[in-house]
Amino acid sequence: MSTITLGILGGGQLGSMLSVAAKKLDIKTLVYSDDQDAPAQNFCDEFIFGAYNDKEKLYNFAKKVEVITYEFENIPFETLNELNKLKIILPKPSINRLIQHRLAEKDFINKLNIRTTRYVHVKNKQDLLPLDDFLPGILKTTTMGYDGKGQYPIKNIDTINSLDIDFSNEYILEKLVKLKKEISVIITRFNNNKYEVYEPIENSHENQILRYSKIPAEISKKIFFQSKEWAILIAEELKYIGTLCVEFFIDRNDNLYVNEIAPRVHNSGHLTINAYNISQFENHIRAVCSLEQIPIKKLYNAEMINLIGDQIIPYRENPKLDNNQFLFDYLKKDIKEKRKMGHLTTLK
Repeated sequence: MSTITLGILGGGQLGSMLSVAAKKLDIKTLVYSDDQDAPAQNFCDEFIFGAYNDKEKLYNFAKKVEVITYEFENIPFETLNELNKLKIILPKPSINRLIQHRLAEKDFINKLNIRTTRYVHVKNKQDLLPLDDFLPGILKTTTMGYDGKGQYPIKNIDTINSLDIDFSNEYILEKLVKLKKEISVIITRFNNNKYEVYEPIENSHENQILRYSKIPAEISKKIFFQSKEWAILIAEELKYIGTLCVEFFIDRNDNLYVNEIAPRVHNSGHLTINAYNISQFENHIRAVCSLEQIPIKKLYNAEMINLIGDQIIPYRENPKLDNNQFLFDYLKKDIKEKRKMGHLTTLK
């Protein structure tokens, strides 16, 4: 049997970890990225540098692979749609287009009778002025933006005039929840009613960037089961193939809200590499490459800390780790403020 070659669009840390997981399964990886210094080239079998609208390079990429997936959701839909004419892309490009648009994503979730925070479409500054009952809130671009990019906290109407907002973009205003906790659920769906669901992960953010994750999450049984049930419902409705993350808010009254869906492997699930028999990355590869579904089993409780910016330096200079600690250096060349450089997982 010939070896499958998996094409991965995007060459960041998620592409790197997908490449590492693929090697374990004897699957070759070809990464395509518009970043010449993409760290995934240190981990994949082959790397192509090119723009996401370079038709010739994308055609050559597609010719060399059996299946294509992507490591982040901001790959242009046009690129995915064109490639889908040549090879299977999983998750399907239509899912990516839906989730790329925050308003469409929120509408989709609400149609499933799943609770989200209140939200409203905003096209210009005048739209904001009568929206007092949505404040305090967060104004987000309807497309693009992650790790806090394209997001503007608005405390009250007076704040609006002081914000430098580019209204050539469209926005969604989300009412802030009186937040008690944030959790995420990672699910890998293989086919109709065939999936593996990891236990809810408790997350802490700083400046809208994930800082810390742990399992088990300190949540009620009701939230434990409801969050998993909603993640399954979303994955089934999307007819999703691969690993998906659903991010949730829990308010002070212990109500659960879906914050957003990430149609890919997720930062909060990095601890699954060491805490489970099969990681979110390996399960994604298994699902998109039609390999065997193996029941997941938690082996350890764990916590994961993201190493952001120069926090990686001490670990590069003198990585003193305990036996229950695992360091992942993403091998990014430039150390930048607010840039995820690696993570440290500690098993409990």
